[in-house]
Amino acid sequence: MTAAPTIMTPDQTTRAIELRAAARLLEPGVGRRRFLTATGAAAALAFAVNLPAAGTASAAEADARRIAEDPFTLGVASGDPHPTSVLIWTKLAPRPFEPGGGLPRGRIEVRWEVARDERFRRFERRGSVTAHPEFGHSVRAEVQGLDSGRVYHYRFRTGSWTSPVGRTRTAPAPGARNSSLTLAAVSCQAYHDGYFTAHRHLAAEDVDVVFHLGDYLYEYAVNATGGARNYTDRRLPDLFNRETTTLEDYRLRYALYKSDPDLRAAHAAHPFVVTWDDHETENNYAGEIPENDVTPEEFLLRRAAAYRAYWENQPLRTPQRPTGPDMTLYRRLRFGRLAQFDILDTRQYRSDQAYGDGWRTPGPESEDPARTMTGATQERWLIDGWRASNATWNVVPQQVTFARRRDVPADAYKLSMDSWDGYPASRQRVLAGAEAAGVDNLMVLTGDVHVSYAFDLKKDFDDPASRTVGTEIVTTSIASGKNGADRPANWENQTRANPHLKHYNGRRGYALVTLGTGEARADFRTVAAVTTPGAPVTTAASFVTEAGNPGLTPA
Repeated sequence: MTAAPTIMTPDQTTRAIELRAAARLLEPGVGRRRFLTATGAAAALAFAVNLPAAGTASAAEADARRIAEDPFTLGVASGDPHPTSVLIWTKLAPRPFEPGGGLPRGRIEVRWEVARDERFRRFERRGSVTAHPEFGHSVRAEVQGLDSGRVYHYRFRTGSWTSPVGRTRTAPAPGARNSSLTLAAVSCQAYHDGYFTAHRHLAAEDVDVVFHLGDYLYEYAVNATGGARNYTDRRLPDLFNRETTTLEDYRLRYALYKSDPDLRAAHAAHPFVVTWDDHETENNYAGEIPENDVTPEEFLLRRAAAYRAYWENQPLRTPQRPTGPDMTLYRRLRFGRLAQFDILDTRQYRSDQAYGDGWRTPGPESEDPARTMTGATQERWLIDGWRASNATWNVVPQQVTFARRRDVPADAYKLSMDSWDGYPASRQRVLAGAEAAGVDNLMVLTGDVHVSYAFDLKKDFDDPASRTVGTEIVTTSIASGKNGADRPANWENQTRANPHLKHYNGRRGYALVTLGTGEARADFRTVAAVTTPGAPVTTAASFVTEAGNPGLTPA
């Protein structure tokens, strides 16, 4: 991608100098390839953020009874439900807008409880876990031995404090012939662009699981009045009014986002399955290649910090714990015989965007067969997983628009080089792999673009009459892009240029998808405004697709 000029504040300049010093920590003569190893980047990260080099928990124990303020200000969350287990999460931060969360640098014991009822009269499992300062006093417990396909309630305790109660749900048993599953898809929640009203409505929906498809936070500065939120009753600290680059920056930015009561409500109501896009680290980065003109070592140190903060602040299981600048986020979840979910990472392993990124005329560079969106290992993992699948619906939660999306209905059209249109050979390999594996009901879930789309996926996008091989449901943003419009300025051009596009709306909200044995239904839920709080939610459009007969029709 083309490097963008960077103008830094004095604080940012200081942090950049610290990052470069950390990158030079490695002994003289160590090349870039050595730095890219987990050991090299982890050592530099430890130096930059004052962590033990081995990443171990070495702090002394702190007395939880001395915590004088509520440490559960960032709420609770659960994620990645399995048939007999679920991951529950919280983070201790009595003063979340301060570095360190207002806690001493000591480890703190936290008790957790899981019950069948929200009043905790029928306990199912109990245990304890340690909140380590090396991991920002984040807490996660992988609760085992639960019944499949049922609702549970959970909470945490430390000292004299008790967390809010969360509600979660295990997946159906592996061979269960479950007849229905309802999921929500969300993405793109720029705090500075508006309120998270859609999350408040989502908290009240009856869904089994929520898929967050990326841009959980944004690295951009947030001013004292919260940007478009235009606060009049509070002022945010100046430490948010800068771009995130260090581990402490990213930790504090998660604290800001998780301080939002609507986001906390959605997390407390439903288990989340999360995957990132670009802004959790930096806009439109591609693998090891940054947006801006910095050294690879400096960017990978930033990526390591971003990935670590992401893991600390999300309900992710132990296999997703990062090592330096690497984190295995792609993974597979099964919900009985009804659905298999293959969650992708389309950011960490991709080739650089062709033609300098943006909307460009496709050509030899973008159409190079060697280009990849997923990396070869993840691509093989995805296709091999389809070969072994016995699910009715094979759903792929991922980040960027999968279907072809021409900008104008003319021969001189352009395509987005950041989406799968910039990696058409990679897309074709995935579609061919689904066909070879005998996947009858392929559904792609997408975020990123701040609008909602419904696409038929075609075997040949150049031929509108070609066979439909799947569907794509693109959820709009929670807040990014501010209020939006029912018909964005390019609505006419895009709907005419792409006959496989069945729906296009530019309001904020989320998508609900109900999977059944005979059909799937998608409801696009929208709110009229996010720059003011409290807007009601409505259904902008609904579509169905029959099992064994892919293609979207209005419900």
